[in-house]
Amino acid sequence: MSLELKQIVKAVDGETHIYPVDLVLEPGSFNNLLGTTLAGKTSLMQLMAGLEVPTSGEIWFNGKNVTGVAVQKRNVSMVYQQFINYPMMSVYENIASPLRVARYPEAEIKKRVGDMAEVLRISEMLDRRPNELSGGQQQRTAMARALVKESDLILLDEPLANLDFKLREELRDELPRLFAKRDCVVVYATTEPTEALLLGGYTAAMSEGKIVQFGATGKIYRRPNSLQSAKVFSEPPINTAMVKKIGPQIAINKNVQWKARGKAKKLADGDYMMAIRPHHVTPERLDDKAVEIEGIVEVAELSGSESIIHFDAFGQKWVSQSHGVHPFSNGATAHLFADVSEAFYFDANNQLVI
Repeated sequence: MSLELKQIVKAVDGETHIYPVDLVLEPGSFNNLLGTTLAGKTSLMQLMAGLEVPTSGEIWFNGKNVTGVAVQKRNVSMVYQQFINYPMMSVYENIASPLRVARYPEAEIKKRVGDMAEVLRISEMLDRRPNELSGGQQQRTAMARALVKESDLILLDEPLANLDFKLREELRDELPRLFAKRDCVVVYATTEPTEALLLGGYTAAMSEGKIVQFGATGKIYRRPNSLQSAKVFSEPPINTAMVKKIGPQIAINKNVQWKARGKAKKLADGDYMMAIRPHHVTPERLDDKAVEIEGIVEVAELSGSESIIHFDAFGQKWVSQSHGVHPFSNGATAHLFADVSEAFYFDANNQLVI
């Protein structure tokens, strides 16, 4: 049950929302669409579902061209961030409704509804109506209704965003296992890089209506092919700075420079864009070769387990993310330490060099 997008484009009133997309999602695969709000995730999912028709290009499913085929004629389930339930039906009947339309036997309906309600922790609520539930319970009901039938394509548009933290953690673990034995294509949209990493599978990094990289989730995180992909896969935002390599030295300016180590030794002399994730910039020196950076603190966000420090250094906005509580006052001078062995280097076209 593979899904293939061939040069799919979507434009509305002359404005391009989705730029040419070529993408193949394999049967049984769990796929993340990762990008900020307005990156094009929902628009692309609506095209996959048949809720929207592409301006150009073709959509193939299981070897058949389904471009322009209405969603009602496809075996598709979709869950949005904002839940939608039938208010006059019980939770049980809401979940059972697609199975009744498909004329499943009553015994099968009862089993499937019960199993799905247990997975989504709503077994105790099957006799209630949606208006008797909390927002999180209503969202789980909507998810159960979408997941209970054996759809060929399941689209989940930030489905956990409105749930409490503990339940989100539980369902992040449960969802990939739930689909592991199904021969369907699952597409899960999220704005959170951490969520994509936890869910695993494959990830399409999206930015401004374009897929900038697609592949195994962990591989994209470890080896973004471009600066744009690295930015998509970093929260807090990845730190960047122009650097110059001359001989064995790499420098941001005359005060911040270091000796090239590891693969960085192979860089040809010249100018590069360096990028380093916030958790490799810390208030404490964790490596004796870490590079000291002096900056002016703009915002310090402290919790019981981590510190996030936004600071201005050499005219750049940088972020430090570290374990523990490290108090800094706004406007204070901070001395932070960058583990440059974890840096990425991009060329003039913002393509990964090392």
